[in-house]
Amino acid sequence: MADERDDAHREPPGTPEEVVDAVGALTAAFEVVEHARGMLYAFHRLTGRADNELAEALDQLADAGHQELADELRAELVGRNVLPGRWTFQVVEEYDEQYYRVFEAAEKRVRDELMAGRRHVYEARLKEENRTHGRPGHEARPDA
Repeated sequence: MADERDDAHREPPGTPEEVVDAVGALTAAFEVVEHARGMLYAFHRLTGRADNELAEALDQLADAGHQELADELRAELVGRNVLPGRWTFQVVEEYDEQYYRVFEAAEKRVRDELMAGRRHVYEARLKEENRTHGRPGHEARPDA
């Protein structure tokens, strides 16, 4: 069977299979970082939502005749830092700058140097090896 991958997903000529595997593993690790970053953003959003819902709950508690307790809890919890000196937006920003962007640049550098900047070469090779050539739903590319 002929290899039907497009050039954007084919290893540069002469690239050893071991290099494709290693770059694929590095990219897979970066994809885990992408997933973690998404979860961190979810943490950021959920924490903010919880803070807003807490404020509303304390308003209800005050309206139900427990103003002093609501005021104490509001002073203690609403707008509280999640880490010393930090709200979640600051945690997200530090993660992005101190870890995510560094990892992102490293992964891109490796792809640029070893795969001519091409993305998902390893996965494209797996697809080519595992699909059933000539069968509907197993085309190599959308235009094939």
